Amino acid sequence: MAEGTSPSPIVQRRRLRAELRAARQKAKLTQDQVASALDWSLSKVIRIEAGSVGISTTDLKALLGMYGIDDQEHIDKLVALGKAARERGWWSNHRDVLSTELLQLIEYESAAAITRNFEPLLVPGLLQTEEYARAILPDHAPTDSVEGLVKIRMKRQELLDRPDGPLLFFILDEAVIRRLVGGKDAMRHQLVRLIELGRRPNVTIEVVPFSAGAHPGLRGPFVVLEFPDPEDDDVLYLENSAGDMIRREEPDQVLPYREAFEQLREISLGPEGSAAYLREVADGMR
Repeated sequence: MAEGTSPSPIVQRRRLRAELRAARQKAKLTQDQVASALDWSLSKVIRIEAGSVGISTTDLKALLGMYGIDDQEHIDKLVALGKAARERGWWSNHRDVLSTELLQLIEYESAAAITRNFEPLLVPGLLQTEEYARAILPDHAPTDSVEGLVKIRMKRQELLDRPDGPLLFFILDEAVIRRLVGGKDAMRHQLVRLIELGRRPNVTIEVVPFSAGAHPGLRGPFVVLEFPDPEDDDVLYLENSAGDMIRREEPDQVLPYREAFEQLREISLGPEGSAAYLREVADGMR
């Protein structure tokens, strides 16, 4: 089966956790009661329901037995879901250098049908050149660490070339374009890269000019991911002032950002106007 033709493991984990939470609630059991009955730690039950860890077939069947699920077809379906959820992608080999939240974001990116990304300060990782990526990493970071992180970022960009890849929408504040990262040459190369990527049919890049004044994006960067199956809710990633990623999945938490993204598109220069502006700024750096 070609890559991308079946749901990603992280999507499978989301589905399984929803099934397990619903089954526990239907059985009128608390997480504490489940942990006590199975002689598990409460944290294990919480992690399984949060989808942050996989679950063995043995543990899954024990849970289903507790919840009174005895329909074999349903059990087989959930066991297959559990097995698929334990699969790992290339990103799982980098747990030593990437945060759990960033690993999850990369995994969600690989499964998404549509990604909407707003950045007020820096070029998004999926669009960065190697020069730019190196320039924004801490000066005190060890060389091997820097090279490792840059390689991961470039590997992540393979998503852009995937035949079944997602639709990618990026909105950048003008500050992203005007900030000289790595010097004039590096920044010009980065702007040219943005122009080239914006020509792709699945990539849209737009710039919100300073003249737009205050706008919804000033609260900070965010990414909204939408999945092929309408049963899979959108996922929102935020970045706080410390650079930590925060995941939100409740529809009422995601919707305001979907609306903010559309508002930002309305005040942007549009795809064509943004491309022309990027070319103008790049030419001024020669």
